[in-house]
Amino acid sequence: MEGSISNPPDTSIAVVTGGNKGIGFEVCRQLAGGGFTVVLTARDETRGAEAVEKLKALGLSGVVFHQLDITDASSVATLADSLKARFGRLDTLVNNAAVTGVEHVIDSTNEEKFSGLDPYQRLEWMLNHIKETIDGATKSVQTNYYGTKNVTQALLPLLQSSSAGRIVNVSSDSGLLRLISNQEVRMELDDIGNLTEERLDELLGKFLKDFEAGALEAHGWPTGSAAYKVSKAAMNAYSRILARTHPALRVNCASPGYVMTDMTRNSGVLTPEEGARNVVAVALLPDGGPTGAYFTEGLEASFV
Repeated sequence: MEGSISNPPDTSIAVVTGGNKGIGFEVCRQLAGGGFTVVLTARDETRGAEAVEKLKALGLSGVVFHQLDITDASSVATLADSLKARFGRLDTLVNNAAVTGVEHVIDSTNEEKFSGLDPYQRLEWMLNHIKETIDGATKSVQTNYYGTKNVTQALLPLLQSSSAGRIVNVSSDSGLLRLISNQEVRMELDDIGNLTEERLDELLGKFLKDFEAGALEAHGWPTGSAAYKVSKAAMNAYSRILARTHPALRVNCASPGYVMTDMTRNSGVLTPEEGARNVVAVALLPDGGPTGAYFTEGLEASFV
């Protein structure tokens, strides 16, 4: 773990995945500005270290960098070991790292291109300029669901060592169950009392099989950035399972809104600062607050 900072016993420790740019960087900035000791993680060491230096230039000294590839088990284990040795606990985990799993057929553009378009028109524009492949879909599921899950499982003991451990999984309205027209799948993902992680594995396997066979519509799966939508829906369901099985923790999902980032080709309507504020608001919910809940733009809402 790069950087040397003092850490008073009463200072909250936060880990943010995918913290080198966009929403993740802003989450780090806002948490650090609120007095947290922040471990900014990123897959690319150079970009991660540069992000920490930017924050320090803003006067935020309580930020350190740790390399993390959430899809690499050894990388995840190294982070867990480092956190245990340095802090002995973790108070807040913000799972922000994610990929769209699509190929954009146009370079990143600017806000002026979308002047006069409402959010739905902007989203439609973006979805009309992507290419989806089975490799991209697999990467999206492996990163957004399994990567997030693996980081969470590895850091659970440290979160349980906190007096107020909490997990915020950065989600999206794209993961709402209403986008899955297959009623059976939709009901299973919403039946948190009976849903298991093993069944989630089976459903994701079925999705990828149907994707490869070109049978998404035939089996009621979403289309248009399909893997991103399904991976976020699965992550939402896993979050609810986790909240049920670990009631002492606060586990919630937070959609930042439609944000101008590389992932949206700057087609969003919110700035990264505004989007991050919606995530941080969930991270700062009071002790004893909601768990197993979904928040969109800072307000509690339905997973459906």
